[in-house]
Amino acid sequence: MKPTISKHPCPLCRHNSQEEYYHDQRRNYFVCLHCHLVFVPSAQYVSEAEEKAAYDHHQNSPADPGYRRFLGRLFFPLQDKLAPKSHGLDFGSGPGPTLSIMLEETGHTVTLYDHFYARNPVALQQSYDFITATEVVEHLHDPATILSQLWTLLRPEGYLGLMTKLVRDQEAFAKWHYKNDLTHVCFFSRSTFEWLAEQWHAKLEFFHNDVMLLRKQKDTREVLQKTPPVVTG
Repeated sequence: MKPTISKHPCPLCRHNSQEEYYHDQRRNYFVCLHCHLVFVPSAQYVSEAEEKAAYDHHQNSPADPGYRRFLGRLFFPLQDKLAPKSHGLDFGSGPGPTLSIMLEETGHTVTLYDHFYARNPVALQQSYDFITATEVVEHLHDPATILSQLWTLLRPEGYLGLMTKLVRDQEAFAKWHYKNDLTHVCFFSRSTFEWLAEQWHAKLEFFHNDVMLLRKQKDTREVLQKTPPVVTG
């Protein structure tokens, strides 16, 4: 692999230095040599209409015990750390919000935001004790802006809980079903989250190989965006 200079900077750290990581008949995948994010170039994104059509087929429901077990991988580590009656944001809550209900059942209050299903700008003008985003970050077209916005909304000592499958290596990536979803355009690794935690001076913990908790320290400053714009998608 030869390093290349992209016409489009890394969507997470904005650096230009990258290598081709993998390609198939449908898309190209590059790895950033700075933050280690694997990403698809924006010219190969599906349209917004195609993206929503894919989400409309999701059959997630709070009445589904299997889906609750799946979300439990984030719910239980987060619940263990939250103070009673905390207030949180479920970002990218989707067509069948469930994690929010699980948290509300334990006494917390949760506000929803979703670009397609709960577009509530007021939700992005509040501060929170915790923010969750389950199976969301792999869909983000502009993770630098959106993750910085979420981090800004988080109160000191609050938690950002993320769930996404992690890149392991190129051999595994070539066989990885996760990359075949055309709405997935950003692929994070442990190294990427370690880089992100360093930028934010955050405490980072990994759970179950696909769950990350980042705790915001006192008196820290956002690094990726000094004044992030309001998220619109």
